[in-house]
Amino acid sequence: MGLRDDLERFREVGEQRREDLADFIQYGDLGGGGPGQIQIPVKIVSLPEFEYDQRDQGGVGQGDGDTPDVGQPVGQPQPQPGDGDGDEDGEPGEEGGEHEYYEMDPEEFAEELDEELGLDLDPKGKKVVEEKEGPFTDLTRTGPNSTLDFERMFKEGLKRKLAMDFDEEFLRELCKVEDIEPRDVFEWARGESLPVSMAWIEEAYDDIPDEEYGTWDSIEAVEENVERESVQQKIRREGIQHVPFRREDERYRHPEIIEEKEKNVVVVNIRDVSGSMREKKRELVERTFTPLDWYLQGKYDNAEFIYIAHDADAWEVERDDFFGIRSGGGTKISSAYELAEQLLEEYPWSDWNRYVFAAGDSENSSNDTEERVIPKMEQIPANLHAYVETQPSGNAINATHAEELERHFGTDADDVAVAYVNNKNDVTDAIYEILSTESETDE
Repeated sequence: MGLRDDLERFREVGEQRREDLADFIQYGDLGGGGPGQIQIPVKIVSLPEFEYDQRDQGGVGQGDGDTPDVGQPVGQPQPQPGDGDGDEDGEPGEEGGEHEYYEMDPEEFAEELDEELGLDLDPKGKKVVEEKEGPFTDLTRTGPNSTLDFERMFKEGLKRKLAMDFDEEFLRELCKVEDIEPRDVFEWARGESLPVSMAWIEEAYDDIPDEEYGTWDSIEAVEENVERESVQQKIRREGIQHVPFRREDERYRHPEIIEEKEKNVVVVNIRDVSGSMREKKRELVERTFTPLDWYLQGKYDNAEFIYIAHDADAWEVERDDFFGIRSGGGTKISSAYELAEQLLEEYPWSDWNRYVFAAGDSENSSNDTEERVIPKMEQIPANLHAYVETQPSGNAINATHAEELERHFGTDADDVAVAYVNNKNDVTDAIYEILSTESETDE
């Protein structure tokens, strides 16, 4: 196999891995891996190996005994009778083979999910953890001489010279016009926007020899016969002998102070554990929430997670218990938001990014959504509030919580997302609906 074929197979492996990722979110075993490592089961893929082309057997010999055969890579032992899966003389194996997994950390998982779903979430840092000196890009009016920005000072002086200089010889010729007075020359210069003073003109007028007065009949005659030289031409001809610097031109370079901000996030996961939340509904919640947790953990420097279970009351639980709890009580979703508000006091909005994710079958006690849940969602500042309805058999008659949220916040709200998951095939779309809402918020 040639190098080109191997590289093509590597690309195919990468594409296959992204397909495995999407399949895993919908159908995989979410119990695999730990909080810092995610195990994505991969399909059986023949991984590429580099080997010499059959026409170029460099480094490969042939022979008997311990001498390698033709085509055998150097250092690889000779196959022995009974070796190999396809040897007819071998006995069937009794040990179970290991399933193939591709292990990735949450950061890599987030990158893969971004590419798979076309997301572009750019987390914002909030808490300032360090201030350090950056490049010398700031300027101040005072400082040590070693930091004087001489290049800037020179440019300011040069601009002043260009603005203040004028063609002195041309004005001296104007002073030779018959019957002209210094005031006439000054008025002409002002009309031409020349930066010349009356004192300079009077001095130049007095310096004209008597025999040169009346050389020209008019100013027009001077303009027609004497070529005016611009300041730029004069500088090119004579060079710069003097640049008029001023104290106000002095600037001293100062290091820019850069704030290093840590990207902190707290994720509140809320789940309905009332009697109506049976196994299939709980599984759909887990399939949606777990990738969201992994994704945000991979996006932020520091991620904290809060898990709240509720029926008519709410209580904080550990993640290991969160997806398996089921009670026999009724449902009052607002109890979870009241607890979330209390727990989030430890994570100030000024320092922490916040996400509040809730899930259930949309069943809620009468008027609780409108009178209590919606006001609480509006009171709790967060990057994103999301509710995921899980109804494997379709909407129940009294399952109206998600619809009430949509009616109130609208379907295009930039900080509230509502998603519907009726089966495993809906999970990826729900994750995209939630995360794309946050991506749009950060644009």
